[in-house]
Amino acid sequence: MSERKIRVVVAKPGLDGHDRGAKIVARALRDAGFEVIYTGLHQTPEQIVATAIQEDADAIGLSVLSGAHMYLFKRILDLLKEKGGEDIAVFGGGIIPPEDVAALKVIGVKELFAPGTSTQDIIRFVREHIRAAV
Repeated sequence: MSERKIRVVVAKPGLDGHDRGAKIVARALRDAGFEVIYTGLHQTPEQIVATAIQEDADAIGLSVLSGAHMYLFKRILDLLKEKGGEDIAVFGGGIIPPEDVAALKVIGVKELFAPGTSTQDIIRFVREHIRAAV
């Protein structure tokens, strides 16, 4: 039996309209052989979690540039727990101060990538830390 591809939902929560980075990451993950569902701009945490559960995602990758990262990541982690999706890993990127990166990791965010991170580093992270549920 072959293992299915790792499935990643890439999402842009909130009102931030800059999605170039999210699209670059989504394409890089897809080109690396992962199954990627890109949700588009202006998604609510509720929409993102609903998509991840409906699509049987293994991970959610969030792009947050709006400054609302503490709220958005925590809300998504809380909703995943509430909806039975706590096995879905959450990672992300954006403009996030180092002290907030540490706080987000404490609450369960698996990894955070700063602007300018190589897509190869993100691909390596997904390969090494995300498992496809079979």
